[in-house]
Amino acid sequence: MRKILSIDGGGIRGVIPAVVLTEIEHRTGKPTAELFDLLAGTSTGGILALGLSKRAADGTPEYAAHDLLKLYEDGGRTIFQRDPWHRIYALNNLLEEKWPSKGIEEVLRRYFGEAKISEAAKDILVTSYDIERRRPYFFKRDKARAKPADEWLMRQAARATSAAPTYFEPAKLGRPGSEDYLALIDGGVFANNPGMCAYVEAVSLWPDETEFLVLSLGTGELVRAIPYDDARTWGLAKWAQPLLGVVFDGVSDTVDYQLRQLCKDEQASVGTYTRLQVTLTEGNDDMDDSSRTNINALKRLV
Repeated sequence: MRKILSIDGGGIRGVIPAVVLTEIEHRTGKPTAELFDLLAGTSTGGILALGLSKRAADGTPEYAAHDLLKLYEDGGRTIFQRDPWHRIYALNNLLEEKWPSKGIEEVLRRYFGEAKISEAAKDILVTSYDIERRRPYFFKRDKARAKPADEWLMRQAARATSAAPTYFEPAKLGRPGSEDYLALIDGGVFANNPGMCAYVEAVSLWPDETEFLVLSLGTGELVRAIPYDDARTWGLAKWAQPLLGVVFDGVSDTVDYQLRQLCKDEQASVGTYTRLQVTLTEGNDDMDDSSRTNINALKRLV
């Protein structure tokens, strides 16, 4: 059996899967990278997948899940910060991205340094979307090892997968020795729940395997309604950020449905699927509320 870990996107709500994985590691006494054959993630889930698969100097996984929980607790305010001038010239997010990229790039450099995708402790799949070529782009260990042009630093992949439209500007990744580059945004626009992508990738990596176990970790089911009487008068400006939440949430639920249907037939022996998701009855469902109060509320949900 091949074991697959899939982690949704959700910004600061990555606290939720980080707490779940911390408990799993506590109960098993093993780092996450030793428990799974493939780690997949989108956006904040991509950052977690990359962090959990990063090797230390001795070849073992460098970070435990509780180390990455600290990324949100200690680095969240750095990631989501802006000076008053940015708010003014961006017209409070109408003309520019909500958050400058300086903060998130600082935190990613601190955690990932110069580590490369090809050096990951396990196979990984991290999603993003190429806005110039208009197609998905996947950061994968096997691809990086096979083709130098697809080798990237882990922090570059983390920056690309978390470049949510309206929140952060796209990531521009230049290929060394070439004028070619990739212009990438958050993979959540097509795979906020990367579980199906991960399952297909596992089938491709291990074609002779007949059974797969998929553990899918959500970042909280949205409960905040969008009232009809408000939405019916919205134009482009007012729909921009709410629409992103609708897309991310809808994609996650759709993939959950697909995997449940695919794996429900035990006689088909296609795999076992488990989805761990909480309802956001506490805390803020905004992806960028990095306040201590909200982070503690998200932790209590698990």
